Order: sequence, then C-alpha cells, then structure tokens
Amino acid sequence: MREETEFRPKPMVEVGGKPVLWHIMKVLASQGITEFVICTGYKSEFIKNYFFNYRASNLDFTVKFGDSSSTVFHGSHDEYDWTVTVVDTGLATMTGGRIKRVEKYLGGEPFLATYGDGIADIDLERLTEFHARHGRIATMTTTQPSSRFGVVDADQEGLVQRFREKPKVNDWINIGYFIFQPDIFTYLDSNSVLEEGPLRKLAAVNQIGAFKHEGFWQPMDTFRESQMLNEIWNAGDAPWKVW
Repeated sequence: MREETEFRPKPMVEVGGKPVLWHIMKVLASQGITEFVICTGYKSEFIKNYFFNYRASNLDFTVKFGDSSSTVFHGSHDEYDWTVTVVDTGLATMTGGRIKRVEKYLGGEPFLATYGDGIADIDLERLTEFHARHGRIATMTTTQPSSRFGVVDADQEGLVQRFREKPKVNDWINIGYFIFQPDIFTYLDSNSVLEEGPLRKLAAVNQIGAFKHEGFWQPMDTFRESQMLNEIWNAGDAPWKVW
C-alpha cells in the first residue's frame, strides 16, 4: 500500500471519494452504532483533521473574518448524530495496547472493536445476539476467504475435470468485528498484541466465541485491493452499502 500510505494512514485511503474508515463507520451507524472511539497512530493528524473539520468539508458555510465564533453552517449531513472521539494511542502501539489506552472513553460498557482497513456487510443484530447467547467475554467475527488462486480438479488418471475460480477455502479466519465485555481489560496491557496473548488466553479458558460471517468481506492490504474496492463502488453494486 506504499503508493497510498506513504502520505496518509491506511484508514484514510479513499474508496469512492471517502476514506475506507468512513465506509466502515457508515455500515455500523446504519445499524445503530453512532458513538465511535478511533485509535490513531501513524499520521494521526490526518484522521484528527478529517473529523475536526467534518462539517466544513461537507457543508457550505459563512464565516465572518475576525470572529470565528460567528461561523454559520448551511444545511446538514447524514452523519449529524455521530459522536466521534479521536485518540492518539501512539505511533508503535500494538492492537491490544491501543484498545487498552482508550478504556477511559468506553464507559465500562460492552463495546464493538474492529480494524480500520477492511469492509464487511456485517449483520450487527445477528452478531450481538450470538454474543449475548454464548455469554462469554469476547466474540470475534470469522469468515471463509476466497483462495488467492484458481483451482484445478483432476481425477486419478491425472485428467482435468474442471476449473474453479478462486473458491472459498475450508478454514475460517478472524476478520475483526469483535464484541468485548469490559472484562477484556484484565487481559490487556499497554504492549498487548490483541491477536496473540489476549485472544489465546481467552480461548484457553473458553471465553471467546466465533461468529460466522458468510457475507461480503474484503481487506485492503494492497494497492490492488484498494483499486478493486473502488471498482466495486463505482459499478454501483457495493454489497457493504447498507445505508
């Protein structure tokens, strides 16, 4: 992703003219989550400036020079009911450490946490119902990704029977969209890598469930993947556009 991330953090790389972070938040907001805490690090000023100046970037306004308090914004935008807290959690902090550092903003309540570079048409109602039903500290969302390559099926004689274009693999992988009870913070410290020590410890004491997501999911780990997401959006059939 160096073509894009040399000058801005990956969550600010655009899909259809909007940061991928915005798309993730829109999916969540369309299903009732409108309070966000954003854990920033690399080039955090880009994310801070984006949300601090959100009204000015999305609305017409009138300002009287010499009196900044007189600024008047005209109209409204669809995100008027969002509450966004942007926190600089450190340049080199790992995933678990970033969550630990925003504990004071979460009000001691269960919360959803996800990565800032992957889009899914996640069904939050089913996810939260699953989490409540199993009653554990954590739920992670999993999916079966597509193979990177096409597959050839051959018979015992070595003759090709059919081709399958990038089929889904059998294994399930973690795609984020976690729900955590506040007890998660007893497993975290400022240096934690969430996917290593904390999640492994939770699994060892049978305190993490795996919600199976069978819909759309696409990470944005490469420049080609960012192009693909833009192509899907521009074609007008983005499956994550649930708002």
